[in-house]
Amino acid sequence: MKLDLQGKSVLITGASRGIGLASAWAFAREGCSLHLAARSAELLEAAKKAIAAECKVPVSVYAMDLSTDAQMRDLAGRAGVVDILVNNAGDIPSGPIDAVDDVALRHGFDLKVFGYISLTRVLYAKMCERGTGVIVNDIGNSGENWDARYIMGSTGNAALMSFTRALGGVSLDKGVRVVGVNPGPVATDRMVKLMKRRALDMHGDENRWKELYQLYPGGRPATAEEVADLMVFLASPRAGYITGTIVTIDGGIASRGSII
Repeated sequence: MKLDLQGKSVLITGASRGIGLASAWAFAREGCSLHLAARSAELLEAAKKAIAAECKVPVSVYAMDLSTDAQMRDLAGRAGVVDILVNNAGDIPSGPIDAVDDVALRHGFDLKVFGYISLTRVLYAKMCERGTGVIVNDIGNSGENWDARYIMGSTGNAALMSFTRALGGVSLDKGVRVVGVNPGPVATDRMVKLMKRRALDMHGDENRWKELYQLYPGGRPATAEEVADLMVFLASPRAGYITGTIVTIDGGIASRGSII
């Protein structure tokens, strides 16, 4: 299917690894120019070199901490005209309420919940002025499938789901679409960290995290590329009447009522 994304400018946060990096590759293969932001300058430069060489598209990188409103505004200014925003940076800590560190919790919310909102506020206003644009929020299925063992992730993701639906419900009147993606477990470095915490809670041993795979639909997590492909479709004109909607990609975990 031709997605008609050639020449679009895409800003992706948390783009140095995992879903963010996979989405960078996916958009680049559609002919989009990229603005990639994350904390690691080394990983960003490696991504820039590889993507530019293979896909022959412009790639700009921004190594920065995105956990404050000022930094998000700075990023938006440096990126310039953005046709598609992918909010992806996030690291809300796992664990039950009595095990979550307060400092880590507040940093996680600053980066993901308030970070998504801050960057959206700036770029949404610019998109409305131009009468076009798409915002894709990478959220997470714990926002719809509440989990006391990931209580702060569930709380933050539920907030972002509401934010996405509320803004996306009115945005098309301005020519802008706002959509969300709710991945379940995805084969990334971050998933391993969360799985180790869950294995500790369930089995008392974080090294048993791979045993949890047998509880997943199909015996596996999603791949980052599967999530990225969904994002690219939702950002394309082929999904031009989809807004205020969140698509879950978890193999049916939420539908079966599991919190694995």
